[in-house]
Amino acid sequence: MSVINIKTAEEYNNAINEDKVSVVLFSADWAEQCKQVSEVLEELAKILKQLQFYSLNAEKYAEISLKHQIDAVPTIIFFKAGTAVDRVDGVDIAALTTKCKKLGANNSSNSGETLEERLKSLINHAPVMIFMKGDRNAPRCGFSRTLIEIVNKVGIPYETFDILTDEEVRQGLKTYSDWPTYPQVYVKGELIGGLDIVKELQANNELESSLKG
Repeated sequence: MSVINIKTAEEYNNAINEDKVSVVLFSADWAEQCKQVSEVLEELAKILKQLQFYSLNAEKYAEISLKHQIDAVPTIIFFKAGTAVDRVDGVDIAALTTKCKKLGANNSSNSGETLEERLKSLINHAPVMIFMKGDRNAPRCGFSRTLIEIVNKVGIPYETFDILTDEEVRQGLKTYSDWPTYPQVYVKGELIGGLDIVKELQANNELESSLKG
């Protein structure tokens, strides 16, 4: 699940009237901050499947923006059954993450899901999952950047999860996997290891076969 780009007014009306809570990012192509927020929403979409995430060009749909008093981008509005129930103006990642989790828990029949179940779901989100600081397009530490460079050369598809967007996952995964540092690489739900292990596999020409599982 990822952020869906709304392309028509009809799609927008359908989106905000869903049974799920809809998280709509009002953005503009020229605004660099919007890309940052969009990347965070992509990460949240992986773990909060009880919410639906959308992106809307605020300038193209000026009437809709005016209706919701969008004075600047990025602005995020949370809708439930056609009604705006909350919003985040500007780049406030902490507030955005907190509100998404709160609304997600309130809207979920699985709100009793344990942390272990969440971690298991995330680890198995893709055949190759990398938990790192930042994401594949914008690593936020040297170890994560080096790991992505190595894995990219192999050419095998993979997904990333930004641990900086979720403190519960960041701390919980260390205990769950008994691995105290990041990045962490999982293949088909099994921990391969961190950067040192990946470098070792690369040196022994075993990385590609290991990532294929």
